[in-house]
Amino acid sequence: MKKIISLVASLTVISAVCAGVLAYVDSITRGPIADMKVTQANAAAKEVMPAGVEKVAEKDGVYVGTDASGKVVGYATKGRDAGGYGGDVVLMVGFAADGKTLVRYKKLEANETPGLGSKLSTPEFSGQFSGKDASRPLSVKKDGGDIEAITSATITSRAVCRAVNDAQKRLAAGK
Repeated sequence: MKKIISLVASLTVISAVCAGVLAYVDSITRGPIADMKVTQANAAAKEVMPAGVEKVAEKDGVYVGTDASGKVVGYATKGRDAGGYGGDVVLMVGFAADGKTLVRYKKLEANETPGLGSKLSTPEFSGQFSGKDASRPLSVKKDGGDIEAITSATITSRAVCRAVNDAQKRLAAGK
């Protein structure tokens, strides 16, 4: 019985020390990780906006891109859809100054099938969105839309369309 109590006490102490170390590491890394995410989001927003953006400012999740004179050149915001094949698909979506015309998107998060769903970032697929009017919902051709789905990855293709639609709704609400 003493041996069992000794083992339980040892494991309790080891567990407490490990938990303390993990909590300490978390407290040290939480701030830098949050800063890195902000930097990455700002860079992604600028990347998906039209050419000529000099400055990007974020307010309530909407990024506004202006040129050197301060004129609005474009917008960007995140779009999310939980219905991807591997879970959430999160995109940064860029819009022209009218807030409706799609420029391009950049994948921020997606755990889609390697070799199939991961093609959501290829120019062949993502290029179909450029110039589209996002004021009306976009969908794949199988659903009556005009986006050609990735072969054998219709679920991912639909999730991308819904994430782009979500971004447009967020932009319209926050602009």
